[in-house]
Amino acid sequence: MALSKNVIMFRKTRTLERQIDEFLDRLSESALLFDLAIKSYLNEGPSNDFVVKRKDVNDNESAADVLRRDIETQLYSQTLIPESRGDVLGLIETLDDVLNLCESCLWAFDIEKPDIPEDLHPLFVELTEMVVQSVEALARSSRAFFRDFDRVTYHNHKVMFYEKEADKVSTKLKRRIFDSEMDLAKKMHLRYFVENIDNIADWAEDVADRLAIYAIKRSV
Repeated sequence: MALSKNVIMFRKTRTLERQIDEFLDRLSESALLFDLAIKSYLNEGPSNDFVVKRKDVNDNESAADVLRRDIETQLYSQTLIPESRGDVLGLIETLDDVLNLCESCLWAFDIEKPDIPEDLHPLFVELTEMVVQSVEALARSSRAFFRDFDRVTYHNHKVMFYEKEADKVSTKLKRRIFDSEMDLAKKMHLRYFVENIDNIADWAEDVADRLAIYAIKRSV
């Protein structure tokens, strides 16, 4: 989906418009793939299906890195939108960090292969879904920044909502883990993965906070 032709910020170049839109597509797609990958791991362990989805996220992150560098080059070499250039670069870089967290979390599953008891699976699924919803809302908020920044607050509210819900599930899951009869080493291992997943929503909230400031600056 292309960005609006009426966006003043990008009236000088369609290439930059397309690159930013594709970057946001990569972010949204990676969140959905992350959801599928975690569910695949819970259902089948470190299966080929999980590995394929983990590789898809890796490929998305690599493509997003290329796009990020191209966007930076366009902004500086063509001296585009100098009044907002720093904000756009800061947004793209922090969004890229969200992608990196999705990738690194799946790598941790692939390498360490945590043994997650079946009775914890529903909470892991719920946590993952809340995290993915927060990232999806962040992608929509970022699109709004370039299309209609008055909508940034609306989407940011959803980022905050899902981040708080993720925190609630994370806390519940960690309590369940440490109340169990598992040995301490396994409890600590599982806590690490809970926090790894939850950290993605935390970072999405941080980016949304920065995005809110960028939107305010554009509106004055």
